[in-house]
Amino acid sequence: MARSIDLNADMGEYADENAAQVEADLMALITSCSVACGGHAGDKESMGRTVRLAKSHTVRIGAHPAYPDREGFGRRSMDIDIDALGISLRKQIDDLRAVLGSENAVLSHVKAHGALYNDTARDERLAGVVAEAAAGASIVGPPGSALEKAARAAGAEFIAEGFVDRLYRTDGSLTPRSLAGAVIADIDARAAQAAAIASGSEFSAADGPMTLNAATLCIHSDSPSAVETARAVRKALDAAGVSIAAFSAGRP
Repeated sequence: MARSIDLNADMGEYADENAAQVEADLMALITSCSVACGGHAGDKESMGRTVRLAKSHTVRIGAHPAYPDREGFGRRSMDIDIDALGISLRKQIDDLRAVLGSENAVLSHVKAHGALYNDTARDERLAGVVAEAAAGASIVGPPGSALEKAARAAGAEFIAEGFVDRLYRTDGSLTPRSLAGAVIADIDARAAQAAAIASGSEFSAADGPMTLNAATLCIHSDSPSAVETARAVRKALDAAGVSIAAFSAGRP
């Protein structure tokens, strides 16, 4: 059977014009995006700008909520009341829904950001809160995670995600950013990992060879050479016989 895969990027997180230009250039190379909606970055203005850019390239638009931690850019786990977290996540997603409505666009999916993404991979209670907040949207996350289980239980479509620029462990977890080599720097190595994941082939993790079942691949817009990486990934996927297409919006 012919293979296809979605390419996604996290957007609306920029702090300067150079980063904004990277996002603009990257948008032309992906098929879905997740928009920062206030938890770790983003505001009404940046959401509107990103939504309009995504629409101009026919890119699916999702929400990218996080722990309410702008100071730490959402990369710190928080000891927060579970109900308060749920309220925050729903507000973040609803704020983006409002922007989407004003731009005649719809919410495709929800993808948690940073520490919340990692925490929902193993914490069933947090995963349930994210799944509830997503209400009616597809949910993007790590394959085989607590979040996948919560999404299925909620009747939501789950979109398994792989990363092109992060070093994995064979248990499917990501090597912590604090360790050397956690972020793959070489563009060719990123492209090779993307092609391997998309085609179901083995690739090198920190502790041995592994495969990963994913329906979408993330290219971090804030990683060095993000645009060059996207171009290399597209070329590698083409060489591997993998087509690039947005994930389906159907239910399981």
